[in-house]
Amino acid sequence: MSTVNHHRVVVRRKKSRGGAKHHGGSWKIAYADFITAMMAFFLVLWLISIVPREELKGIADYFRMPLRVAIEGGAQSASQQSIPPGGGQDPLRDDGDVRRAQGARIQAQSDAERRDTRGLEALKQRLENLIETNPVLKNFRPQLLIDMTTEGLRIQIVDNQNRPMFATGRADVQPYMRDILRELGPALNDIPNLVSIAGHTDAVQYARGEKAYSNWELSADRANASRQELVAGGMHEGKIARIQGLAASMSLIKDDPFAAVNRRISLVVLNQRTQRRIEAENAAAANATPGGDPAATPSALETVESLARPPQAQPSPSSPRAPSGETQ
Repeated sequence: MSTVNHHRVVVRRKKSRGGAKHHGGSWKIAYADFITAMMAFFLVLWLISIVPREELKGIADYFRMPLRVAIEGGAQSASQQSIPPGGGQDPLRDDGDVRRAQGARIQAQSDAERRDTRGLEALKQRLENLIETNPVLKNFRPQLLIDMTTEGLRIQIVDNQNRPMFATGRADVQPYMRDILRELGPALNDIPNLVSIAGHTDAVQYARGEKAYSNWELSADRANASRQELVAGGMHEGKIARIQGLAASMSLIKDDPFAAVNRRISLVVLNQRTQRRIEAENAAAANATPGGDPAATPSALETVESLARPPQAQPSPSSPRAPSGETQ
C-alpha cells in the first residue's frame, strides 16, 4: 500500500523593494526647448555675421534707445541728458554712446568709398571694352593687364621679347607703346581719381652697377616718359599724383627676375582712401621739425597754408634797393 506524501511545498518569491517608476516624456520637452533655443542663438549669430557694418550700427542704436523715447518718439539716446543703462559717463564721450555726428560721418565715408569702388569697376569695364573694340589696343591685348588692388585700378603694360616698349637701356618710347599710352590717356579722364605711374625693369644691370646711371634712374625716366605720352594723348596734366622708379625691386615673376615681362609700366587709378593717405603723408611731412617741441609744432594744415602764402617784401636797411630795370 503506497504512502501518501503530506509535506507542504512552499515557494518563496523575492519581491523588489522599490520598483521602477514611469517618468513620462517631460524631459523630451525640455530637451526640445534647449535645441530650439540653440538653433535660434546660432541663427542670430549667422545673421549678424552677414549684415554690413553700417547696418549693424543702426541695430545697435535701436537697442540703445530708451523705452520712453521708443514709445513717445524723440531724439535717440546719444542726445539725451540722462544716461541710459550701459552707456558712458557722458553721452558725448566716445567710450559711451557713439555720437550721432560721428556715426553720420562714418556712414557718409562708407557710402563715398562704395561709390568710389563702383566708379573704378565701371572704368575697368570701359577699358576692357575699349581694348576689345579699339583696333590699336586689341593687337596688344596680351601685354595689357588690368586688375583691382588695394590702392585702386591697376593697368600694367608689360614688355615682350618680340615687342619691347622702350629702347634697350634707354627711356625712348617705342612707336607701339606710344600708341597704347595715347589711346589710354583720354579714357582716364572719365573719372576724377588721380593716377600713379611706376616704372619697373628686369634684374639686368648696367656695366657700372649701381654706382652711376642704373635701373633706378631708368625706371623713373621710363615712368616719366609714359606720363608725357599720356598727356600728349589727351589726359589732363593735373591727374598725375606721383611717379615712381622701382627698378627690379618688385618683379612680376619672382623666380625669374631677368624675364622680359618684369619690364613694365604700372598705371594705378588711385581710390579715394589711397589719395587721402598720400595727402596726409605729405601734410605730415611739414611737421617733421628735427629737435622741435611737438606741442609747439603747428598743425600740418597751418604749415601748408603758411607756405602757400606769398611772401611780403620788406626793405632791408643793410642793402640798398636795386635801381629799376636792374637785378640784384
